[in-house]
Amino acid sequence: MTPHAPIPGPDRPDGPGRPLTGFDVDFTGHEIERRAQILAALGADWDPVEVLRGEEEAYDLLYSGLDAEQQRRYDDLVAAGVLPRRPGGGRAAA
Repeated sequence: MTPHAPIPGPDRPDGPGRPLTGFDVDFTGHEIERRAQILAALGADWDPVEVLRGEEEAYDLLYSGLDAEQQRRYDDLVAAGVLPRRPGGGRAAA
């Protein structure tokens, strides 16, 4: 923690006219530990590239076989930036 100059503020209950004091908390160590625990929970066989590939396949399946109205709505959502532009010229897979 790094102390700072007192912050002007209202009177505190523990004494009249005592200003509040600011400080910083460094969570770097906690963040490193959190990330290490996440990676341990995922296991050694976790393959992030394969996970992303599976997500892409799921999106391709989700947006495949759209009828004309669904395709129009899909195109509107892509144009509005709600959905990302997909490979294939921005059209859902047929």
